[in-house]
Amino acid sequence: MPMDAVMYRTIEVTPQPSGFGAEISGPDLTQPLPAPVLEEVKAAWARHGVVAFPGQAMSLDALEAFTLQMGGFGSDPYIKPMSGHPNVLELRREPDEKATNFGAGWHSDWSFQHAPPAATILHSKVVPPVGGDTLFVDACCAYEALSPAMQQMLAPLRAIHSARQSYGSKGVFSKETEKRTMQIIVSEEADAALTHPLVRTHPVTGRKALYVSPVYTVGIEDLTAEEAKAMLGFLFAHLTQAQFIYRHKWREQMLLMWDNRCTMHFAEGGYDGHLRLMHRTTVSGEVPA
Repeated sequence: MPMDAVMYRTIEVTPQPSGFGAEISGPDLTQPLPAPVLEEVKAAWARHGVVAFPGQAMSLDALEAFTLQMGGFGSDPYIKPMSGHPNVLELRREPDEKATNFGAGWHSDWSFQHAPPAATILHSKVVPPVGGDTLFVDACCAYEALSPAMQQMLAPLRAIHSARQSYGSKGVFSKETEKRTMQIIVSEEADAALTHPLVRTHPVTGRKALYVSPVYTVGIEDLTAEEAKAMLGFLFAHLTQAQFIYRHKWREQMLLMWDNRCTMHFAEGGYDGHLRLMHRTTVSGEVPA
């Protein structure tokens, strides 16, 4: 069905020209969504991968309630949650902070978990006047752009995922010296690894996506380190080509929800000297298949 042929009765959906990413207007996310509205929101999210809801002045309670409507809470390790809100992370960077902005590397959230989160939800409270864009990769389109021979070669492979490069005992955050407002928890548990299919099938759309990222994918099962490095290097370069990227520009009181099962994202900096404040939740997901 052509992108513009999709009809919604309760919401207005404005897709990006590529169809990857869309803005949704109409629903009030500060209140429980009626079943027909929730169904259309979920359908638009599955179709476009990244959906933005502008003008949503949400409390933490409302953010949690919306997250629960989308599914159960995901587990968020290695970062201290907000007091009284164990399922909400405050992504805060003060004007005088020198540490690298959080999320500054291509990744799919918590892909090192047995059942990674299906969705990440981010609500903007204070948006700096410069910088701070979030970039997203359409991993379905990236997969579909590969040759049939490459798709066939990748089909049986399993990628090795781990949090060790970021949160492990020898990871980036273990060596950090600059002050950071967010409280990162470095742990030996992050050194563990598990495998997921390198090509993942979306449980709703049935589309296949490349399920690897530079931050959390550390190898490929049954390949030597050199072979895996070469294969992953090709895939990372392929995924991050301009034609697969959507650049999201924030506005205050905007809620953004993205699908970790078929996207990667990267948080840009460029706002030193300005406060940036967001609240984040995750929605539980299924074991990748």
